[in-house]
Amino acid sequence: MLIIDGLQYSNWSRQIFEQMHEGGVSAVHATLAYHETTRDTLTRFGEWNRRFEDNADLITPVKAPADILRAKQEGRIGILLGAQNCSPIEDDIDMVAVMRDLGLMIMQLTYNNQSLLACGCYESEDSGITRFGRQVIQEMNRVGMVIDMSHSAERSTLEAIEISQRPVIISHANPASFYSAKRNKSDRVLKAIAECDGLLGFSTYPFHLNHGSDCTLDEYCDMIARTADLMGIEHIGIGTDLCQEQPVSVLEWMRNGRWSKAMDYGEGNQNNAGWPAPLTWLRDNRDFPNLIQGLRQRGFDDESVTRIMGRNWLGLLERAATPSA
Repeated sequence: MLIIDGLQYSNWSRQIFEQMHEGGVSAVHATLAYHETTRDTLTRFGEWNRRFEDNADLITPVKAPADILRAKQEGRIGILLGAQNCSPIEDDIDMVAVMRDLGLMIMQLTYNNQSLLACGCYESEDSGITRFGRQVIQEMNRVGMVIDMSHSAERSTLEAIEISQRPVIISHANPASFYSAKRNKSDRVLKAIAECDGLLGFSTYPFHLNHGSDCTLDEYCDMIARTADLMGIEHIGIGTDLCQEQPVSVLEWMRNGRWSKAMDYGEGNQNNAGWPAPLTWLRDNRDFPNLIQGLRQRGFDDESVTRIMGRNWLGLLERAATPSA
């Protein structure tokens, strides 16, 4: 089975790559940057180049959708790189093509806060897509860089979908109807994602799940089943948001970047200051077979399970990550 995880940001090591192989993972969208500048992002690319060199028997870069199938045939895990913010392009639209040429396949327009392109989900007022944002969306469409609205506010997300000529994704979030969190998405947004032929990747991050770290596999698969009824089976996938072995300092970088002296608690709950306890049924990449089993027990047939676990992601990338002629 083709297993594609739509988002991870782990403390990458050979051990984690071996766990991916053990869990049957075919490809992972790995976060390259959160608040990095253009120069910082180049350093992150350099770090990944070393990982590819040092672990060539386990992982291989993905710069086009076909590379995922090639990786699977070779028995390796495809790594596609993305940014959870638009900071890698700074204020220079030419950097969109440069970053895509280097291998950045996916980019979020915002990470929680207002950016130069759009509004994040933690701002009190949603200003929508900016003038610069409209231009960047067109350029992302042209070069085949996928637009990700996982951390964006509602108006901005809906406007991005309207402006884009290609499918838009939410790589890692859950329906707000399942659990009310600022990062989770309304049914209106989910329907719009489906209508633009985009995709939602269901997150396993406990702070975005009903009952948090105690969310059961049955509850999670029931959420998927109900969302499939809303969006259609062809528009859903998995985006775990796994952050294996990361220290708290990395969590602080994700939330605070350079913009805040005080700890950003996201939802305003100081109990969220550290990493949550992992789900018992998805502790790390070795546990993907548990999710497959859970989907089957929920009543999904083999074709639907195959779609959710990876085929839908591959189709999305074929639609949205191929440069225009």
